[in-house]
Amino acid sequence: MIRTTPFHERLSELNTQGLYTHWQGFLSPLRYTHAPKHEYFAVRNSVGVFDTSPLFKYRLTGPDSSRLLEGALTRDIRRCAPGQAQYTLWCDDGGFVMEDGVVFRHGEEEFLLTAARPNLAWFADLAQGLAVDLEDVSDDFGVLAVQGPRSRQVLEALAPEVGALGYFEHTSAKVASSAVTLSRTGYTGDVGYELTVPAADALDVLDAVLEAGQGHGLRPFGEEALMVLRIEAGLPLIDVEWTNSRLAWSDAERVTPTELGMGWMLRGVPEGDRAFVGRDALRREAEQRSSRWTTVGIVVDWQHWDRLHREAGLLPAKEAHPLPYESALYDAAAGGTQVGYMTSFTYSPVLQRHIGLARVRPDLAQAGTELHVETVVNHTNTTVRAHTARLPLFNPPRKTARP
Repeated sequence: MIRTTPFHERLSELNTQGLYTHWQGFLSPLRYTHAPKHEYFAVRNSVGVFDTSPLFKYRLTGPDSSRLLEGALTRDIRRCAPGQAQYTLWCDDGGFVMEDGVVFRHGEEEFLLTAARPNLAWFADLAQGLAVDLEDVSDDFGVLAVQGPRSRQVLEALAPEVGALGYFEHTSAKVASSAVTLSRTGYTGDVGYELTVPAADALDVLDAVLEAGQGHGLRPFGEEALMVLRIEAGLPLIDVEWTNSRLAWSDAERVTPTELGMGWMLRGVPEGDRAFVGRDALRREAEQRSSRWTTVGIVVDWQHWDRLHREAGLLPAKEAHPLPYESALYDAAAGGTQVGYMTSFTYSPVLQRHIGLARVRPDLAQAGTELHVETVVNHTNTTVRAHTARLPLFNPPRKTARP
């Protein structure tokens, strides 16, 4: 059965293309206009809204709710105070990443965890014997992302509380007479916010946001624009950058947090006393330096890209559409060996370069290392020069700046 989100009725009126994909059974717009680049630039230059309601949402309450998350999540929930949120991963016993999500701490014994895929049964299994109430509230709320440099101006007209929110903080507010949770979070790598709204009030809240956005260049944006935004921001995507370890066929499809570029989540794990799923395997990886890959950014040499195409009688392609497949990476030597692969590759309009997210051998991960990217020109396999770069590739100070 195809489902629609609480915001769909209104957003579908703004969708001139009628193009949708499926996100966990929900219709999710690919784009709203003929040119997703217009939606992309709305986020980078003004403000855009994205319907992220299909995320699964789990409420945890009770005296052992923190204990459950301490034992399940890679990051230490004890460092997350009420009114704060954490982006986090959870792993299997082998230290391989299963999934990711954001956990919002509403109180000492109350949390809301989001996830892109269903995870209720896994958490419920870990909760056996604990005094915790784990509830799936996915259908009770819609989530609206308001992203871009003018997002604060738009939302301050509706909820003055937004002006005091720091990065990954959240608060209760009222928008269009509806009680909402307003958080400074998002998936675009820009300054932005998300509103968690009771499903029954979703249209009223959306109408208020759309009205407040008049004069600010507000546009709804779909998944095509979002994919370019998140690659620039170095944000991994499940089923693209990694496969849930429970569903992978082999370890070649699995990845550890360090290999995924999320090793910063493991600071303090080797000497820490917190037991969580996968901890021992991750300790061994750190002690033995056994990571197979390092995640890096890739920036293509634009002059070489242009020359390859012009010498073939073609205009250099600069389409902001991520490739739907991986691309091999080779060392800089002519006829070199494969040293990694790109999981995501696209043209970045704001950086005016072809960029990607990639895994390379750890010894080649230093920023500025020259590599060659496999590409096809006139039906012939060739390579184009590129270099490694630190992630994120686009990281404006406004994203995390204090209010």
